[in-house]
Amino acid sequence: MLLRLRDTSAEAKRELDEIRESLKVKQSGWELFKENSNFRRAVFLGVLLQVMQQFTGMNVIMYYAPKIFELAGYANTTEQMWGTVIVGLTNVLATFIAIGLVDRWGRKPTLILGFIVMAVGMGVLGSMMHIGIHSTTAQYFSVLMLLMFIVGFAMSAGPLIWVLCSEIQPLKGRDFGITCSTATNWIANMIVGATFLTMLNSLGSANTFWVYGGLNILFIFLTLWLIPETKNVSLEHIERNLMKGRPLREIGARD
Repeated sequence: MLLRLRDTSAEAKRELDEIRESLKVKQSGWELFKENSNFRRAVFLGVLLQVMQQFTGMNVIMYYAPKIFELAGYANTTEQMWGTVIVGLTNVLATFIAIGLVDRWGRKPTLILGFIVMAVGMGVLGSMMHIGIHSTTAQYFSVLMLLMFIVGFAMSAGPLIWVLCSEIQPLKGRDFGITCSTATNWIANMIVGATFLTMLNSLGSANTFWVYGGLNILFIFLTLWLIPETKNVSLEHIERNLMKGRPLREIGARD
């Protein structure tokens, strides 16, 4: 398998030797977290990635799709339910875009593109609600923006955040690092789900979607600043760069 993935047999053999050495390492995440500031940086990045994923607003769409379709002018319950089905189906199908792009474009460019698509989708949807959705054409366009957002998430932050969270953690502390990031995912998920209706009531529908659009713009800059590109880089190489104290965005860099 390594021979198929790497350019030369020497590179594959070197990575195999690194894997064999890493398998000898015992898990001791909590001790490493207390002792090693570089590992704490990796844990922080994993936590940040999960916060970014949840605060895109994706699960707001999944949990409150019928309500959002109502805001988009679809008062009929049947239309709202069919809209929810379309949202779920779009999410599943668009995930295959990530499969096609992740090792061709890389993690970081795909994430940035996804955040751009999500920011546009949320921003335009908020603008439509601010203007008022009073025609069939406006309804269709609003749904198109909603589905555009779903595609942006499913092709990027949906699957790639989990990939990155596993890749950036050193083997010795991977259990602790992934536990922290997974727990953060659920906590952030709960916060987003619990606050959406309150935001609608206090800010209004347009401002609520603009907030999520603005967060996705923020995540573009955070990705540029902090997120490493790990395409075709071994886990052992990422770990060495991390433990050398290289900036987080450079831990996937080749020497």
